[in-house]
Amino acid sequence: MTAPSLSLRGDRGPLATFGRLRAEHRSASILVTWLLIGILLPLIVELPGLSDFQQQVVWVDGFAITGIYILLALGLNVVVGLAGLLDLGYAAFFAIGSYAFAFAASPQAITHLNISFWPMLIIGAFVAALFGTLLGAPTLRLRGDYLAIVTLGFGEIVPAIFLNADTYTKGTNGIGGIPQPQLPCIGDLCVKFTFLDPFPFFWTMIVILALVMVFIARLQNSRLGRAWMAIREDELAAASSGINTVTTKLLAFALGASTAGFAGVFSASKLGNVTPTDFSFTVSFTVLAMVVLGGMGNSWGVAIGAFVLYTIQAVLLKELNQFFQGQHVPILESIDFVQYQFLLYGIALVAMMLLRPEGLFPSTRRRRELHESAGGVEVTDLPPPTTEIGES
Repeated sequence: MTAPSLSLRGDRGPLATFGRLRAEHRSASILVTWLLIGILLPLIVELPGLSDFQQQVVWVDGFAITGIYILLALGLNVVVGLAGLLDLGYAAFFAIGSYAFAFAASPQAITHLNISFWPMLIIGAFVAALFGTLLGAPTLRLRGDYLAIVTLGFGEIVPAIFLNADTYTKGTNGIGGIPQPQLPCIGDLCVKFTFLDPFPFFWTMIVILALVMVFIARLQNSRLGRAWMAIREDELAAASSGINTVTTKLLAFALGASTAGFAGVFSASKLGNVTPTDFSFTVSFTVLAMVVLGGMGNSWGVAIGAFVLYTIQAVLLKELNQFFQGQHVPILESIDFVQYQFLLYGIALVAMMLLRPEGLFPSTRRRRELHESAGGVEVTDLPPPTTEIGES
């Protein structure tokens, strides 16, 4: 006679209630953390020779642009870190989101539709997700290096199309005159987005990052997130377990592309113009390096990796140039550290793969996968046998 089995399905029972409370607690902690980051980050910066207000403007503007790369890294982490699909053409979706907003909002575009920033955030993400699905559909049977080559080709084709379609994209000059976001005034309180005041852009990016990270955290702990991780570990075993690998991988491509679409719309509005040179393979490589450095599968690790790498690229290397030129060091004063940034990336990635292949802040599951694959799984590492709930 079979004992009654315990149902864990649906939204009934103490385990389901605990899971909901835990997810809500995690979401609230993410929102509070980003609020603290938004408040404290502009207060801890200091540059010599500038007034306090000038320091904040310089750094806050840099933080707003850094947020674009953090958003890109979070989206690529869904594709590479969670689903295990190597994408080397991720900048293409970034370009699609940027040009979608330019076509819809810029008066210089032939297809000027006068659509504002806020609805275009959703529309741009949807358009990028559509192209992500179109890319993923014919490449579902490809894995590893073959998938990387196809995505690399896609990433090179999209900027080339925008470069050569002069009638619509203005070629190398790009599309300018892209408007900034607008918010209605509440009484005497009016928030205006201008190129001279980066604070509204900074807080907009903080809100976008917080919402996107909450969404990804909820997805990661959902049935879809577990299906992504199962495909990453062993696609054949995942398919044998009943997971629809086709739709699961398509959703990974689409959601990762939609995040890049968010970043593209924000970037176009922040900079005021888009050009094909802004979406080269360098962007895809840099974002992938951010994901690997931070720790694949961990959203906070990826965000920290993106922040560190962009700060090194945009701030530290320039400061090193000025420092050594001022010290008159015979050899180092003639070196332009900015030109050698990719050499430094390469050295850092090689060292990372040798010393800490899981990244600086990896997820627990990812760390366990890499160390088990490197050293093998011992018999003592296996969990003790358990009795099935419904066993006779």
